[in-house]
Amino acid sequence: MAAVKPFICIRPRGEMAARTAALPYDVYNRQEACEAVKGNPYSFLNIDRPETQFPAEVDTYDDRVYEKARELLDSQIKEGIYVTDSDPAYYLYELTMDGRSQTGIVACCAVDDYINGVIKKHENTREDKEQDRIRHVDATNAHTGPIFLAYRRQEELKRLVEQAKKEKALYDFVSEDGIRHRVWKIGDPGMVKAVEEAFEKLPAAYIADGHHRAASAVKAGLKRRKENPDYTGKEPFNYFLSVLFPDDELMILPYNRVVKDLNGLEKEGFLKKAEEKFEIHLLGKEAFAPDQKGTFGMYLEGEWYGLKIRPEYESEDPVAGLDVSILQDQLLGPVLGIGDPRTDCRIDFIGGIRGLKELERRADSDMKLAFSMYPTSITELLAVADAGQLMPPKSTWFEPKLRSGLFIHRLS
Repeated sequence: MAAVKPFICIRPRGEMAARTAALPYDVYNRQEACEAVKGNPYSFLNIDRPETQFPAEVDTYDDRVYEKARELLDSQIKEGIYVTDSDPAYYLYELTMDGRSQTGIVACCAVDDYINGVIKKHENTREDKEQDRIRHVDATNAHTGPIFLAYRRQEELKRLVEQAKKEKALYDFVSEDGIRHRVWKIGDPGMVKAVEEAFEKLPAAYIADGHHRAASAVKAGLKRRKENPDYTGKEPFNYFLSVLFPDDELMILPYNRVVKDLNGLEKEGFLKKAEEKFEIHLLGKEAFAPDQKGTFGMYLEGEWYGLKIRPEYESEDPVAGLDVSILQDQLLGPVLGIGDPRTDCRIDFIGGIRGLKELERRADSDMKLAFSMYPTSITELLAVADAGQLMPPKSTWFEPKLRSGLFIHRLS
């Protein structure tokens, strides 16, 4: 039973939504973040990545950086850039990309549901990345970047969403990357109660994107519990900001790979070894994106190849049967010597949104060969999480990305 609650939302004043909304903090490095905030003091990225307010010699994790985040948020709330709604509510967040829409319910999920496995994950997290966001949450006393969750489609929630979208939207704007963003508020007490009760019937929710943000939010909540030993469980710090989408509306893009070298092999020797596990066809100059599971594109020395895993190396296991696992276990590891893709500097990962030309560019410049992947499906993601297993790194690339700065949840 999932506890998905309405909350008191801090959100941008209507006409400021387009100026404040920003891509998630973790899609940028420091230099890119500094460029992105130039000319827009109200971009939420200024608050999400407050090191952009300091010269390069100031460390990203300096105490002053986190204090700046708190200062900026508090001052913009005081200035009226953000307003605080008076009543607990849910919100709908619709994103439309290339004619395809997905609508999530903005709400607060329970720390205890994450701990008890009602909210399921499919990736490991890194302590250093968690610590950064824990400090950010602590300094701002707020969750500022929502966790992207999925749930198996439920007819009652679908009906309630359709009903709420008949009202006038709070926000309706198109961001610089062409994504349309629309937001509605569900504030009617009867509707709020119906949404909450519908969520209570869900056996589980799944982290689609934002594992580090989720882990950090939970640890920040547990820290507050230690600091408040008489807590009741109803305090805002027992919940974290989320947007929950039905699984049938989500699209996962491929997460492609590029590799630095052939692990000491000549081209022909490499192809011969690869043929032991894969059927290989030379395709020529035209870029190739796989159109079915178990197939891969490979770009090497100016030519594309089609690879298909031989049947005896397929697997029914939720993790071993993923295409990212097949490529790693049957080719990247044993042939190219990529033992741990998390730490090996000879491999890099390219989000599918970047396209096949980016694979060619990298393989023709600083890398040697590239692999185009068939995307992991949302069904596979849910199966891995249900099995209590973890996906290999860089298995999924979700688009469009949720914007930060449209919804803020205070911990106290």
